[in-house]
Amino acid sequence: MGPFIEIISAPDNIAIVVMILMVIFFTVWAFLQAFRNDAMRRKGERIEGEGDGKTDSWKPLVRIEFIIALIVFIGLTFWSLVVDAPLEELASPTLTPNPAKAPWYFLGLQEMLVYFDPWIAGVVLPTLIIIGLIAIPYIDNNPKGNGYYTFAERKWAILIFCFGFLALWILLIVIGVFFRGPGWLWFWPWEAWDHHRVIYEGTTDLTDLVGIDSRSGLGFFIGGGLVTFYYALGMVLPYLYWKKRNPEFLEDLGVFPYVTISFLFWTMLALPIKMFLRLVLLVKYVWVTPWFNI
Repeated sequence: MGPFIEIISAPDNIAIVVMILMVIFFTVWAFLQAFRNDAMRRKGERIEGEGDGKTDSWKPLVRIEFIIALIVFIGLTFWSLVVDAPLEELASPTLTPNPAKAPWYFLGLQEMLVYFDPWIAGVVLPTLIIIGLIAIPYIDNNPKGNGYYTFAERKWAILIFCFGFLALWILLIVIGVFFRGPGWLWFWPWEAWDHHRVIYEGTTDLTDLVGIDSRSGLGFFIGGGLVTFYYALGMVLPYLYWKKRNPEFLEDLGVFPYVTISFLFWTMLALPIKMFLRLVLLVKYVWVTPWFNI
């Protein structure tokens, strides 16, 4: 574990470690608050903030933000005194750093380049993330959970958000910072980063596994059919489930919001599926086209 301890204690990685610990702490804290409110509701007690038309923002918001700002200011001052800034020598066009990593907040995108076509990972998926975040207030018309923490009333919304934020973003940043070394190769915590390490992985496309050339016409139609079937099945099965269990939910939601939610959700779920195919089965692409690859 020596190499891993050296990596996490590097000056430019301390902030990322602190960020991860804070994300874990506040996630656990929020869930504990939600579980406490759910227990109060089961007992018939009133939850603070529920149904309030107006809320005093001084005590629960402004005062806490001011105290936190002071703590952060003191912490940054102390940090700057005891830890040297991670400044390196002047950039040289004849010497490329290895590994060449983007800033930590872009490492999730850089990690996605391993599993998707650069155009998909660098343009399409970030655009869908932005569109999805913009669409949430217009799609989610459930008033429950506004002004108070709850889990029982918003299970699916909370679980999907946690999966997207923690598993598909924070986890990718952690992988890019601590597990990707020279050559963007995977290094376990107990492995030293070897700059001379070379690994050959004979990746293949999905249709090539059954003897069909992914770049042929047949491979094109099979790959496109698999992608289409994936999205169609992902939209039909939940629709049938909710149609039988809670048809009022579908009626209140509407067709367009349902299609939008389903498309964004199954696109989000495609990332761990592609990670499994790439890391376990060494499958690079499912659908190969002259314009893009999936």
